[in-house]
Amino acid sequence: MTSHVTLYGDLPLYINGGPHASTTEQWIEVTNPADQSLLARAPKATAEEVELAVRTAHDAYLLWREVPAPERARVMFNYQHLLKVHHDELATLLAQETGKNFADAKGDVWRGIEVVEQACGIASQTMGETMGNVARRVDGHSWVQPLGVCVGITPFNFPAMIPLWMFPLAVACGNGFVLKPSEQDPLTPMRLAELFTEAGAPAGILSVIHGGAEQVDAILIHPDVKAVSFVGSARVGAHVYRTATENLKRAQCFVGAKNHMVIMPDANKGQVLSNLVGAGVGAAGQRCMAISVAVFVGSARDWIPELAEAFAAVRPGVWDDPQAAYGPLISPEARVRVENLIEAGKQEGAECLLDGTLCEVAGYPVGNWVGPTLFRGVTAQMGLYRQEIFGPVLCCMEVDSLDEALALINSNPYGNGTSIFTSCGAAARTFRHEVAVGQVGINVPIPVPLPFFSFTGWRGSFYGDLHAYGKQAVRFYTETKTVTERWFDEDIPTGPNMTISLR
Repeated sequence: MTSHVTLYGDLPLYINGGPHASTTEQWIEVTNPADQSLLARAPKATAEEVELAVRTAHDAYLLWREVPAPERARVMFNYQHLLKVHHDELATLLAQETGKNFADAKGDVWRGIEVVEQACGIASQTMGETMGNVARRVDGHSWVQPLGVCVGITPFNFPAMIPLWMFPLAVACGNGFVLKPSEQDPLTPMRLAELFTEAGAPAGILSVIHGGAEQVDAILIHPDVKAVSFVGSARVGAHVYRTATENLKRAQCFVGAKNHMVIMPDANKGQVLSNLVGAGVGAAGQRCMAISVAVFVGSARDWIPELAEAFAAVRPGVWDDPQAAYGPLISPEARVRVENLIEAGKQEGAECLLDGTLCEVAGYPVGNWVGPTLFRGVTAQMGLYRQEIFGPVLCCMEVDSLDEALALINSNPYGNGTSIFTSCGAAARTFRHEVAVGQVGINVPIPVPLPFFSFTGWRGSFYGDLHAYGKQAVRFYTETKTVTERWFDEDIPTGPNMTISLR
């Protein structure tokens, strides 16, 4: 099916249930990372347009909050159906603007659909609690109610999944929502908004604005905005969290990561090697849950040469190349940054077993290509280890015991995800119990939870209290009203002509 989003044109904003032409004089070019060709231009929304987006979301919320939860759920059922019908269309659009290969792009869309399916059960997830006779002839009960206007600020690397983490659950809870997607790939989020309206969402309940720091700041200080969800870099996330909370708003900010996989000597070697390749270079390493550090314990270090061979066997390519393991980095600036970190690693003394900085893809000479890169002999003092690379680069470290591996992971400032590969149940239990990381995989390389759980990064990977999707997101997007109630028996009407008027 053909997308309503126009390639090679100027994108509108999405306000009040449809496209809204911007009057701005400032535009952002959206380019194909495989060849730098222009896909579209996105407007930097004016202050008046930001105000309009928030106001229409707030006005829509005032009506939407009165819609019964089962009716809101029906919109979500319609939406998940439309997303499935348009799955391949969305993936094609997403692949062109991100560079992801088609399989990866389809996975991006599908993981978002799973969260929408979770939103279909919103009625049971927003039930309150009751107790009769909390005191003599006094009853207590709590209601779960929406907040108002919520905001999502989303990154380039998952332009379908991460917006779908946010606005379906927030809207299902009864809120209005303003989405500010990444300016690097706004086409997919715009199409998501179109389908949301087609599913029956009321006009104005979801607004989409484009822009950068100026537009984000305008949203963060707006008095009608009650909660802010963010996924992105640690630097920007810290700013968003401080600004939002200083303006007395709820905030959840998912930021940097440095994810370790621990390989025990008793692990299945074949599984370790294949999973490390996928977890290390999949999506060109542009995932907050990518494995960027492999910690080999004891004799497992002998597998590193075979890992280098496995890395050398994969290659990047364009989105519709079925043989390509992954695509380009999102921008020339991202490629230069990753190449500089690779060069710095060499200068610091790490052994570069496989260097992807001279990678070329036939027919695409100006693409943002970085080949699979593998280092050995990396230490915790190197910049290669301390910084989040966000590229297809894996650092190998070697320790003598599980205790050393745990100490290494727990001393890292980030705590997003980690995993261990082992055939020993005791080792696995010790690891999951003692590791100070929010998401743990046992013989699973990238332990992203399904949406009936929550995405639970810890420490320097998350600013806030309540996490994304699942039960915690429902709590984040709602507030609880507690009622204590007493009625007096002498007030009961009596007599043959008793009438009780109900409204």
